[in-house]
Amino acid sequence: MRKVKTSITVDSELWEEFKSRVGSERGLRALSRAIEEALEEEVSDVLVVKALEKLLGEGEVPLDVTPVKPRVATNAGEAVRELRGARL
Repeated sequence: MRKVKTSITVDSELWEEFKSRVGSERGLRALSRAIEEALEEEVSDVLVVKALEKLLGEGEVPLDVTPVKPRVATNAGEAVRELRGARL
């Protein structure tokens, strides 16, 4: 992974608190990694999609659902009434 050096502008009190927490938990050398983790958390949905695309390859995901007939005759109304009665 290629790294990029950047500059940001943040509230000084916020920065000092962040730096203090990271420094006490991991050491100040871990500050860049902590910022990277915060950014990853913010865009985690994009990372998940990319990981799934990588696993699935270039192929399209099948979205067809095939209905299945139950092996045993069922009655949804009776099943719901039975479950509701069990709660009382």
